[in-house]
This record gives sequence, structure tokens and C-alpha cells, in this order.
Amino acid sequence: MKIRVRFSRKPRQEEAATAATAEQSAEVVTPEAVTKPDDSAVPSSSVAETEDFPTVFAAVASMDGAWSETPMPNFASPGLPQWPDESDTPADSGSATAISGRSFQEPASPMGIIGRPSMMEAIGLSDPGCVRPNNEDYFALVRERGLYVVADGMGGAQAGEHASRLAVETVVETILNTPQADAERLAFAFQEANRKVLEAASDDVQLEGMGTTLVAALEAGSELLIASVGDSRAYVYDGAGLIVITEDQTWVQEVGRRLGIDEEALRTHPMRHVLTMAIGVSSQLRLHSYALQPQPGTQVLLCSDGLHGVITAETIGQILAGTEDIEGKCRQLIAAAREAGGPDNITVVLLQTRG
Repeated sequence: MKIRVRFSRKPRQEEAATAATAEQSAEVVTPEAVTKPDDSAVPSSSVAETEDFPTVFAAVASMDGAWSETPMPNFASPGLPQWPDESDTPADSGSATAISGRSFQEPASPMGIIGRPSMMEAIGLSDPGCVRPNNEDYFALVRERGLYVVADGMGGAQAGEHASRLAVETVVETILNTPQADAERLAFAFQEANRKVLEAASDDVQLEGMGTTLVAALEAGSELLIASVGDSRAYVYDGAGLIVITEDQTWVQEVGRRLGIDEEALRTHPMRHVLTMAIGVSSQLRLHSYALQPQPGTQVLLCSDGLHGVITAETIGQILAGTEDIEGKCRQLIAAAREAGGPDNITVVLLQTRG
């Protein structure tokens, strides 16, 4: 399977953007030690074992380095008519797993967008975990457009829930209102999500400091495009084993390792939960993008850090290697995270190439 990795960012301002915080006071990461990631390699799956507990405390919006800029096209986002507003429903009435998100049916569009068969089977499940009373994760499956999105919100009171849902719904709305699926439009959808979360936070004092991670997969012909901000991840599992595709935008990944701090110390480091980028913390959004060419039977996992920050990459790989269907595997993944303590909300979206 071919994997192309592309890092992109908006042009850096002369002064660092202001950091935004979630749930506690701000922790500022100095960007001087950060260097450009190695574009030539896919990050190792060992990254999955670097975090202890996944509560996010702060996000910072500025990084140094001469990174390549991906121009953002000036697409219009006219809005999605009759956005679904029904309450979220559980996966089934006998399960403790509740879906924070839903499958969307594509509406009739004045642009003449026609749904097409997806090349991926898809299922998504979310669980609040064993500690937190609410679920700040959110996901959506739009099978008719081959779009799959996961977000992990942060912020006091209900702000995290609002940020994650707003970001996901904005990405879905933007993609549904564009006639062509490509990397530029996916990046633009992330920019729109960032703008709307920033605007919502500025308009309501109760939402100040909210933000969210965001990871999405979009089918484009024979390719599967991936975009990510924050530390929600995309994995691929095929005959070669489990590979983590996305690179976390965290202090641990972008600063701690480059300072030479060993993995054991990083597990308990006081900065281990700090994000270096999130949706809604700066107008200067920096996102990572990738393109995959999945073969028949390839599985792609999108998840929040309530999964990958709690169970090991080895456990994830063993479950994906099993004989259950993709819904059964989703349930096994959530059960494994709960059995490990479930300290955070847990969301998984699992895709499998047809054929």
C-alpha cells in the first residue's frame, strides 16, 4: 500500500499566536526547539504507547520552521439545509455504548452532487469511558460521500462537547457542498471548522477556551485522503501489520522527543497532555495531510486518545487482526479501553476496503 505524507501550515506571523487553554490554566510551549518533521517517513506505531492518561490541558498555536504552505482555495460554504437535529441514539438499547454522532444521509443539493457507492465499509462507536460523566467526543459517517470524521473536544462545562460537534458538522457541511473530493477541499473544510469554533468562542463567554482535535478520512477515487489536527489518530492495518499514519501535534511528539527525553520519562512528564495545535485555538491553523491507496481488506481506524492513549498499539493490532466484523472490532476496542480504566471518552471509527 502506498502512503504519501504531506505537512502543511499557514504562514507564520512575526509574533507567536496566543495560546488557548482547555479545562485548566494555560501551559505555554516554547517553539524554539521544534524542527520540521521528517516528511519522508510515516511515524512509527510505537508512538501509540507514549501517553499515560489522555486529559488535554492546553493547546498552543505557534511553531517555528520553514514549512511548505498549501494554498487555501477560496471556496464558498453556503450551508447545509435542514441539518439533522435529532438526539443522538445509542448503538443498541442493551449496550452501554452511546453514539456521539450519526450517519448522515446526503441531502438534495442545488449543486447536483450525486451520492456514489463507498469503497469502504464503515462503523463508528463512542463511549464516555469509566470516569467522565459526559462525552466530549463526536463523530460522523457520511457514506454517500466517503467522509468519516472524529473529534475530541476540550473546554470547561459543555464547551468541549460544543467544539467537537461544531467542528465535525462544519467539515461535513463543507464537503457536502463542494462537488469534488480532493485534498484542498478537505483542508478548506478544516479551515472552516477552525473559523467557526473560534467565532463561537468569541461570541459566548461560556465557550471561551474551547477547542477540539480533528481527524478525517475522505475517499477520492482510489485514494483515501487523511487530514489531522491535534492528537486524534488514523491507523492502517493490513498484511504488514498496524501502522500509525498521523503524527500527534503534542508537546511529547514535537518537543520532548527532539530534546532527547527518553520514553519512560515522557510517560510521566508534566507536559505529556499538552497539544501544540487544535481546532479553535488560533486563526493560523497547522494541519497534517496524507494520502493512502488501500487495498481490498485494508482496515483504517480513526480514534480519539481515549483509545490510543490507554491501550497499546499491540492490543489494537491484535483486535484488528481478529475474525469479528468491523462492528464487533469497534466494540472490542472500546471494551479494552474500558477494561484499562477508561479515564477518557473513547471514540472509534473503523473502515474496511470492500472487495
